[in-house]
Amino acid sequence: MKAVIPAAGFGTRFLPATKAQPKEMLPVFDKPTIQYVIEEAVASGIDDILIVTGKNKRSIEDHFDKSFELEHTLEVAGKDKYLKQIRDITDLADICYIRQKEQKGLGDAIYCARKHVGDEPFAVMLGDTITKGNTPCTKQLIDIYNKYGASAISLEEVPMEKVERYGIIKGEEIEKDVYKINQLVEKPPMSEAPSNLAIMGRYVLTPDIFDKINETEPGVGGEIQLTDALSKLDAIYGNTFEGKTYDIGNRLEWLKTSIEFAMDDEESREDLLEYLRTIV
Repeated sequence: MKAVIPAAGFGTRFLPATKAQPKEMLPVFDKPTIQYVIEEAVASGIDDILIVTGKNKRSIEDHFDKSFELEHTLEVAGKDKYLKQIRDITDLADICYIRQKEQKGLGDAIYCARKHVGDEPFAVMLGDTITKGNTPCTKQLIDIYNKYGASAISLEEVPMEKVERYGIIKGEEIEKDVYKINQLVEKPPMSEAPSNLAIMGRYVLTPDIFDKINETEPGVGGEIQLTDALSKLDAIYGNTFEGKTYDIGNRLEWLKTSIEFAMDDEESREDLLEYLRTIV
């Protein structure tokens, strides 16, 4: 299975930090956000990845490319730990790139991948969402696809006052944590939301989604919304992820995620706790 990572957005909620730096390259603790996403893909058994980029995204390509000068410098200096880390990044997966020429929405970004994907099911992993769990989120969706033979999306319960930020589903729970979806609505007002189950940035899609995207008119924000295309599929399932999802699309969530990941690092945890106690 292949994975598609849309990473063409402007990152306006992070300005001015993202004026010349892709939001997907903002570090969460000690790694760029998009590296966590690719590591999840690899942990799910995927090593063929297409990243859909846009203007000013060249640093994403540079990060996963081989850096002969840096490797040589580290090798000569005997910094073997850092040398291994750099080489591991380059060897993570086979990564290709294509540009979304116009900002026309998530649906259009995925449509750019149709020639690379071909007539196969594929994963979509948003570049500004990180997941953490015993079983990778994308692997859980692959398992659902293999069981039901239909598209599957990751879900998470959100407070009702936040439903207008997400795509929201209505469905029937057919087994623990698995829903047969019969309605999807993009960013509904709280009074019109069919539930508080939000789509959380991970998908396994059948290739007929490309035809559905092609049939979809611009929706919320004048963009081609993936949620609108998903609603046209004959069958689609949802899975409430057994783990935690970090939506780092805004500055505060990005900062909280960095702190939480730093707390998981043995070298940083105690010093960070001591520092936090002094300022709280």
